[in-house]
Amino acid sequence: MLTTKTFFKKNRKGGVMKINREHYLRDDISCGSEICDKCACMGGSTPLDTKSSIPTTIVKGCYYLIPDTNIIMHQLDILEDPMIKNVIILQTVLQEVKNRNIAAYKRLQDLISHPDKHFYIFSNEFHQSTYIEREAGESSNDRNDRAIREATKWYQEHLDSVSNGKNNIKVVLLSDDVTNKQKAEEDGILGFSMNYYIKNLKNATHLLDKLASHEENNHPIGRTLFPEHLSYSEIQKGIKLGKYKQGKFQASRENYLEGRVSVIGADEMVLVVGRENLNRAVNEDIVALEILPEDEWTCPSSIIMENTADEKKEEEVEDEIKKSINKVPKEKRQTTGRIVGIIRQNRRNYCGILQLSDIKEKKTHLFIPANKLIPKIQIRTEQGKELVAQRIIVVIDKWPQYSRFPMGHFVKKLGPIGDKDTENEVLLLEHDVPHSDFSQRVLECLPKLPWIITDEDLKQRQDIRHINICSVDPPGCTDIDDALHCRLLENGNYEVGVHIADVSHFIRPYTALDDEAKHRATTVYLTDQRIDMVPELLSSNLCSLRDDGDRFAFSVIWEMNTNAEIISTKFHKSVIRSKASLTYQEAQSRIDSDSTDELTEGLRRLNNLAKILKKKRIEKGALVLASSEIRFRIDSVTHEPIDVQAKEVRDTNSMVEEFMLLGNIAAAKKIYETFAEFAVLRRHPAPPLSNFKPLIMAAASRGIEMDCTTSKALADSLDNADMGEDNNSNIMLRMMTTRCMMQAVYFCSGTQSESEFVHYGLATAIYTHFTSPIRRYPDILVHRLLALAIGADASYPDLLDKTKLQDICLHCNFRHKMAQDASRTSVNLHTHIFFNEKRCDEEGYILFVRKNAIQVLIPKYGLEGTIYIKKEQSSILVFDDEKYQMKAGDVVLKVFDQVTVQIHIDKSNVQHLRLHLDLVEPKIPGFSVPPVSTENTLEEPPQKKRKTL
Repeated sequence: MLTTKTFFKKNRKGGVMKINREHYLRDDISCGSEICDKCACMGGSTPLDTKSSIPTTIVKGCYYLIPDTNIIMHQLDILEDPMIKNVIILQTVLQEVKNRNIAAYKRLQDLISHPDKHFYIFSNEFHQSTYIEREAGESSNDRNDRAIREATKWYQEHLDSVSNGKNNIKVVLLSDDVTNKQKAEEDGILGFSMNYYIKNLKNATHLLDKLASHEENNHPIGRTLFPEHLSYSEIQKGIKLGKYKQGKFQASRENYLEGRVSVIGADEMVLVVGRENLNRAVNEDIVALEILPEDEWTCPSSIIMENTADEKKEEEVEDEIKKSINKVPKEKRQTTGRIVGIIRQNRRNYCGILQLSDIKEKKTHLFIPANKLIPKIQIRTEQGKELVAQRIIVVIDKWPQYSRFPMGHFVKKLGPIGDKDTENEVLLLEHDVPHSDFSQRVLECLPKLPWIITDEDLKQRQDIRHINICSVDPPGCTDIDDALHCRLLENGNYEVGVHIADVSHFIRPYTALDDEAKHRATTVYLTDQRIDMVPELLSSNLCSLRDDGDRFAFSVIWEMNTNAEIISTKFHKSVIRSKASLTYQEAQSRIDSDSTDELTEGLRRLNNLAKILKKKRIEKGALVLASSEIRFRIDSVTHEPIDVQAKEVRDTNSMVEEFMLLGNIAAAKKIYETFAEFAVLRRHPAPPLSNFKPLIMAAASRGIEMDCTTSKALADSLDNADMGEDNNSNIMLRMMTTRCMMQAVYFCSGTQSESEFVHYGLATAIYTHFTSPIRRYPDILVHRLLALAIGADASYPDLLDKTKLQDICLHCNFRHKMAQDASRTSVNLHTHIFFNEKRCDEEGYILFVRKNAIQVLIPKYGLEGTIYIKKEQSSILVFDDEKYQMKAGDVVLKVFDQVTVQIHIDKSNVQHLRLHLDLVEPKIPGFSVPPVSTENTLEEPPQKKRKTL
């Protein structure tokens, strides 16, 4: 049957077009039920059976569920439970979910494809008996609700007609929409709310905790804690008029009552202070912001305030912050605003622990997220006593005006608090790191073993297996991306080669392997494990440039003179045979030895050229920054840290870095010259001057003037910063500078003007990532573009589509940031394990002085910690907010001062175990603690005590 759909659409000039589309209707679409002989004859699948329905007190026998769109959007955690089966997903609902929330759509697709769930898609929009036209004056939402009711009604009549009284199967419409349920009842349809349905299931009390509450409860009289959010239309109108700004909200790590909004098109972020002004925004929500009048502007509080379990303490500090806002001098005030609405929520599942209510028998408790940037969440659960010792997952449902905390529901438990495996799982989930095993579909894309290089392969590549190529990497590295060589030419110049694993040869576009690599986007390095972007057969074997056989590579070859000036650059696909897989220490030992073999001489040449290249980069304004990096030695049996040390940096580290940078710049230039609109590049935006305020003030407190106007001026200021003390002060200054930087990001060249390509930190006009395709997906895209540029491979549609490339770049930016954060969190986790039963004294340096805390760097371990000043100690230490220093009698504590601190793990809050520091030296009566006795310093605890945190 053929019907015509008519709709109207505005064109670019403002005119209205009438569009007619033919819509084909069929009568041979299967209902999906195993009892229907008629539909079975059509050849359709029959996942709906008579055995999988959960027994309930409100429906006798077998039944099928038809959820409406809002049930899918809000109650997916219920539908994902293994107990829920025999569910019909209407095409109308599926399409609505896809349009409204792509993440929910993907979760729904996973449910549908799961064979044990018995979910079935019914194409009601193409079925002759269930398709309906939209009536005059009817909204699209009302039309879709009517289509869902029509399909439900047809299903019941259809199943009644084919059962012949043998299988009395009921069809149940699940809807939390009061109007929809009322109209369903008028049509004789059996319909329940999700709450009513779950409460009447037998042996399914655990599902009550998973119920999402998305309907507004009755507003408590006289209780309004937050301003009402503006409607979407009001926000959009205000943005057009310039009254409101749009941007991403970023919660403060140091004070949960503060945050900033990065406004689109603005250089400076807008400060937001106080509960009412934050107005229920959650970290990374896209918000609408109103700039406050200048006389209401303020500056970030000097108080470190954590979202603890002590509400009275929180309220006291809140009051103190409110009182201090109006006392801020005008010259210190920053642009300040208030959030008037949420444009797009960035909500996900959160890991954390349950804080039981003080009232016994109460079912409502507070959930404390592991991520300090997320507010506490109020949930209702019947399992409070069972969950209190567990790490659990909770999701936010809503945040009403009258509630101090957002409201959510329990999803699942992960395991005991403190268990190392549980904590690792929390770490991965919190940072959205894909870490499941590679699927069979992905593994089927891998080459069959034994894999060999054929004569046909050699015809298409440069055979350079005779050259003395080697790799230089950290100890234990198995995913070796890059290798190097340098040999003397007859004209006195050097041939220098950077050889990169040819991963794109094995990962072809539009395959399951490519889709998975794109989804993961990066390899994630944790302290005790590595989460690979590609299967191990590639990452540690066929693609890894080990010294155990021939490998495919993508090579960039330069001819250079002795002053590291490039004469020529060539790219080609190659076959190499690495002569040695060296660690940084082994390569350094070769360079420092008396050996004169060709491989060692090549390393010496590379090292000398690298020093010249680095000197030139720095002269152009490239920054040499610092960060606190440590390495753990892990016990092979217990997999727990047994030693910790700061990362060592040798000349060979810098040697490899310089040639990787050179290779990346060469690749960027080549692909941009060839594909001006489609080059995948990496840029590092210059930070706004406001970012440097903490650095400038810290340096000024020690009489040092910082010029941050350009990267060159900043680099010179760092080099010239002489505090007349040891080198640690300059390192800390560079660490502070690192925190002022913007995030470097991938982008497609066709989406930015050329002036935006610059990489601020490296002081280069163009840059990309080419040298690590085993562990970064953007590198694979760059390889494909390079291969196309030199005629070594064919193109495919998505490779020359800037919209799709930019989407991939944005996804990779997110994954890259999450991977970095996960690595840092892993270090923190293992630091807590290492210091679990220890107490020791160590030298440190003051990084920041706050009103109620002193933040300290401990160079020996590369750790940062905080010395907190209790309220009763505030009379001993007086904070000077002009000079950002602390005075206690004759003792003055200021930035970069050397101190002695005592380290141990604070276990008072099991949710956020943290490194606790106390001041030992200088001695301040009533505040400093005595030193630890020598016999207890870093004493190794019994093995059995180290199983959990």
